[in-house]
Amino acid sequence: MTSTLDPSAPGGWRHRAGGLDRPGDEDGADHLDLLESHAIFVLREVAAECERPVLLFSGGKDSAVLLRLAEKAFSPGRLPFPVLHVDTGHNFPEVLAFRDRRMAELGEELLVASVQDAIDQGRVPDPGPGGSRNRLQSAVLLEAIARHRFDACFGGGRRDEDKARAKERVLSFRNALGQWDPKRQRPELWNLYWGRVLPGEHVRAFPLSDWTELDVWRYVAREALELPSLYYAHPRRVVERDGMLLAVSEHVEPRPGERERVETVRFRTVGDATCTGAVRSEASDAIAVVAEVAASTVSERGATRADDRVSDSAMEDRKREGYF
Repeated sequence: MTSTLDPSAPGGWRHRAGGLDRPGDEDGADHLDLLESHAIFVLREVAAECERPVLLFSGGKDSAVLLRLAEKAFSPGRLPFPVLHVDTGHNFPEVLAFRDRRMAELGEELLVASVQDAIDQGRVPDPGPGGSRNRLQSAVLLEAIARHRFDACFGGGRRDEDKARAKERVLSFRNALGQWDPKRQRPELWNLYWGRVLPGEHVRAFPLSDWTELDVWRYVAREALELPSLYYAHPRRVVERDGMLLAVSEHVEPRPGERERVETVRFRTVGDATCTGAVRSEASDAIAVVAEVAASTVSERGATRADDRVSDSAMEDRKREGYF
């Protein structure tokens, strides 16, 4: 399915059926149109109501979809806000290459907040070789928000990812310390959003809140979106650790008793390489991934993110500190 500008269509774009349609998919196409239209509405509403928004971009599938929706929301003009990547320094090289390529193609402003710089300058503690830097992103993100005086941050979070994310509003209020309190969130009846904040406060806006992992992949297939190659099946050197397949790299080396081997895998989510696992897969394109995700009974984060296995409240604890 291809998309062309059409102000009379949902979200301002008209979709034309192509080779990705399957019998009985008519309702699914309408469902994606509704999700797209609402996400574009949120992007435009926040951009209109807030003074200094920013789009958080990790280079993953959700942020790639969010970036495409932002393109549609403000085309043919440029994005009315910059793009920010919080770089842990433990990223997959495919993700960084994809990030730089997309920013060059769009000609948009990319800001990079570096966890490594924060470690070098003593602003955050060094977790040591092989230690996850995911939690350190919170402090680095809050520093960037304060430095640039952002009052809204668009993120690709979805409610189906984790029970803590399920508590999140589309516009999630953060106090002057960047902290999140699920009991002090604003009502959003009839899709009415209140984005105004006092100086020092901000909101996190989640246009993909109501999307599922399957919705994201169906949209990737429909839009023929480019993603980092590690989202598709490929041979990779891995070690099995704590029930996950971790990619061997400069950040992950086999420990005593672990055996390195080559397996055909793909990644359902991307993040800090030290705690992001792969899954065995033969899905080499978006349509095959759609079928694989539809049959899965385990969430992407539950299956492949070690930092979410620490405790039942791991994600919520990080979010209270300012995490995405």
